[in-house]
Amino acid sequence: MTNRFQFVEDHHRAWGVKRLCHVLEVARSSFYKWRAGRQARAARERADAALAERIRAVHAEWDGTYGRPRITAELRDQGEHVNHKRVGRVMRKYGIAGLRLRKRQVTTVPEPSATPVPDLFRRDFTATAPNTKYVGDITYLPVGDGQFLYLATVIDCFSRRLVGWSIADHMRTSLVADALQAAAATRGSLAGAVFHSDHGVQYTSRQFGDACAELGVRQSMGAVGTSADNALAESFNAALKRETLRGARRFDGARACRLAVFRWTTRYNTRRRHSANGQQAPIAYEQRSATLTLAA
Repeated sequence: MTNRFQFVEDHHRAWGVKRLCHVLEVARSSFYKWRAGRQARAARERADAALAERIRAVHAEWDGTYGRPRITAELRDQGEHVNHKRVGRVMRKYGIAGLRLRKRQVTTVPEPSATPVPDLFRRDFTATAPNTKYVGDITYLPVGDGQFLYLATVIDCFSRRLVGWSIADHMRTSLVADALQAAAATRGSLAGAVFHSDHGVQYTSRQFGDACAELGVRQSMGAVGTSADNALAESFNAALKRETLRGARRFDGARACRLAVFRWTTRYNTRRRHSANGQQAPIAYEQRSATLTLAA
């Protein structure tokens, strides 16, 4: 219909509005209403174009990884009065999109003979305070020509903060034990906290059990072969690889991989917005929660 109105506008001096509307089977009143709204439409187009530039700036700053919710939150922090629906519409209009999830690679190898560990989470990945509930996992990082590095994580359920991590070219138990020790160093103590994982041999090993006991950590595990029972850690891994690889199949060598992971995890904790935190970064969310608690 808009194309018909535009045709009438372009040719009405030669043929007249009445005749063109009759031939094109459009109501003259509708045409005049469309014409009266031209200035408003042009203003909206200019506003959309300006917003698209600001969206592109945020999108580029985050290496093309931010989607509609985080871009909206970023713009609001910059003083932009905009809602997520308009941001989404402008992003679709100008072909701006965040990265999509990649297919998950299974790294969990269960140990049938391991001592059973109860599921203390029951898929509840929330916490009322920091340093009480943690999740962890191992994910593979493809580098070079058929080589891999492996990343072990310890994530706080309260703020989604990455509290401890370890990266190596092996998946021995020391990989996950080192990540837990790093978390203990960050927090000062993990005594009384619960750590939830899958049934990988690293987590079911006696060595890791001893490390948990030494730090005063209780272990929790979901069902065998059910990724939903460790969904928070799975989601973190997916985001990390999606936003560091950015569509590439592999990192350009081990050093480049380690640098990319270090850069991303630092930004993740200090600047990357998380929907579970009301679009605040994990450390900012912890600090704000602590401030509110003291004020109360």
